[in-house]
Amino acid sequence: MTAISPTTCAAIKAYLEVFIENLIEEYRGYEPPGLEKPDDYLAQESPRGRMKPFHAAIIPAALLRINAFERGFSSRLGTTFEECARLIALEHHKEVHRGYDLTSEMSQAAIAEVERQVAHFERVSQSGNPTPTLEEMIDAVLAARGEDDLVARTVRADLHLVAGDGAEFFFEMKSPMPNKGQCLEVTQRLLRFHLARGQKRPAVYAYFAMAYNPYGPAREDYGWSFAKLYTPFEQAVVIGHEFWEVVGGRTAFEELLAIYQEVGHDKSKYMLDALAFGF
Repeated sequence: MTAISPTTCAAIKAYLEVFIENLIEEYRGYEPPGLEKPDDYLAQESPRGRMKPFHAAIIPAALLRINAFERGFSSRLGTTFEECARLIALEHHKEVHRGYDLTSEMSQAAIAEVERQVAHFERVSQSGNPTPTLEEMIDAVLAARGEDDLVARTVRADLHLVAGDGAEFFFEMKSPMPNKGQCLEVTQRLLRFHLARGQKRPAVYAYFAMAYNPYGPAREDYGWSFAKLYTPFEQAVVIGHEFWEVVGGRTAFEELLAIYQEVGHDKSKYMLDALAFGF
């Protein structure tokens, strides 16, 4: 049995095709700074620090346009993972939401405990001592709740699933190479999901999700130090196959990658014609 039905496959393909077409239109008319006259080029200013005189001198403008497109494509590709996960999950879960706002009455004492737990986790991580587990941090936050200090707070999940057995999954989907600040921010948010629901595992699962592993096929291959140091990595992070299996089943990752490949094959001539040749 496949994880992605023909109907969902068609929906994902259509979504990806529009994603590519919109991005192509943005870059089709992009004209990188030329170097017909070196003095004129060198007199230009770039507030973002993008002047590259030797690149402009030796590389054709069409290749510079393709390079700019690739950078823009890479920075926005993560949004496609969220939407594809939503489309796949619709077939496998009772409820599915993207950009899900969870609003609840939270204890101010427990909110402060979330901050304390994250700060403590950061200090211990830097000391080289064993860090608390995610479960220990959740227990501490839930134990700090009061009843006379409630305030309304909202926390947003990139993806929210409700499984058939009622278990809830909250995913923060980030780059597989996050910086320190992003790691600590996600750890804080995972704790807030549990606080908002007032429950721990197995009723509620909150994860830092990475759509793929840039280091290899196995979890053990993953080597980005910030994520391993500044998150409760073993309990909080799902990578590649682990994430897509929760979303849609054991073969979801491979099936989705095949869809991306098919769309790339179908759109390859269109992308090259639009970017390299201007039509």
